[in-house]
This record gives sequence, structure tokens and C-alpha cells, in this order.
Amino acid sequence: MIEINLRPGQKRKRAGIQLGGAFAGLRNLGSGVKDPLLLAAAAAVIGVVGWLGWTWVSTAAQFRTLEPQLESVREENRRFQNIIAQKRREETIRDSLVSQIQVIRQVDSDRYVWPHVLDEVAKALPPYTWLVDLSTLATRGAAADSLDEGITPRHVQFQINGRTVDIQAYTRFLRQLEASPWIHNVSPVSAQTVVDQDRPVTAFAIRASFSRADSAYIQTVPLSQSVR
Repeated sequence: MIEINLRPGQKRKRAGIQLGGAFAGLRNLGSGVKDPLLLAAAAAVIGVVGWLGWTWVSTAAQFRTLEPQLESVREENRRFQNIIAQKRREETIRDSLVSQIQVIRQVDSDRYVWPHVLDEVAKALPPYTWLVDLSTLATRGAAADSLDEGITPRHVQFQINGRTVDIQAYTRFLRQLEASPWIHNVSPVSAQTVVDQDRPVTAFAIRASFSRADSAYIQTVPLSQSVR
């Protein structure tokens, strides 16, 4: 069935009456609240809720903006952690190698102590003079040198007991020992005349110490050349 409104203004009047009723309800609601503290509290609650909502929205937006940067920083941190772990492993290997090299140098430097001592004593020994014995008196701890110079061999203090038929040969032996770059602190202990095989000879005792000579006095040759 089709109905025709013959009074169109009445509809607009009803809409106006309804809108006016809504505003009147709001006015009645406002007039019903007489306590200003309650109004202030309600306004404060509304403000806090609004501020919290705005803060949450802005924080969420900032988090979405910073999330790619955070992931990039995490990836960079993982990369640096791997680099640091690799560096620590390499440092451990380096320290182990340095320790092994120092042990090898120490063993190698001590290996030629007595060959040097015997060689220098034999070079300094004058004619008509011979040795009875050569013994160690004391050994001081090995001293570490720089890596360029290597590890210094330990200082060895020794005593030489010998015989000579010429007292001047004894003094010449002392001077030649003092001239050696490998032997230091040469000091006579005793010198007295004794009878050896029905003839008088001078029995002497000398104390000295061995230490590494300056690099200017050290000469190295290839092993093949030294063998030939």
C-alpha cells in the first residue's frame, strides 16, 4: 500500500522536537550534577584516558618506526659477538704459540752453553798449560730478553783447575780469558807450586762466568757449510 504524507512540515517538526529533546536531556544531565569536584574528577579521568590513548598510539607508531633499526642493531651485535669470539680464539692460539716458541728458544739457547765455554777456554789456554778439571759452581736463573734478541742463555759460573810450568803462562791465561766476549768475572782463586811427576809446576784455580756475547760476536753459518 502506498501512503502519501499530506503534511510534510510535521515530519520536520518531529525531527526538531527529537533533537531538542536530546539537547534538553544533556542539559538535564548537566543540571543534575551539582558537585564541582565530581565534574573535575570526571574531566580528569577523561583527560587521563585520552592522554593514555594518545601516548599508546604515539608509542606504537614510534615502535613500528624503530623496529627495523632495532633488528639491524641486533644483527650488528651478533656480528660483533662473532668477531670478538673469533679474536679470543686467535689470541688463545697466539699465546700458546708464543709460549711454545719461548720454551724452544730457552732449550736452544742453553744447548750451546758448554760448547762455548770449552771453546773459549781452549782458545785462551797458552802453551805448556793444561787443565785438570772444569766444573760448574752455580747457575743463576735464565733471563728473558726481548723477542728481537731472543732468550738469553742462563749465566753459568764455573771453576777451572789446571797446571802450568810457567807462571807467566798462568797470567797470560787470565788475560786471554778476560778478553773473551763470552766469559766474564774472571778471578784467580789460588796459585801454588806443587810437584807433578817429579817436577815443580804451578797449580792454579780460576773462577769465571759465562754469559751470552753481543750479537756482533755471533756468527751463524748454514748447516751444510758447517758439515763440509
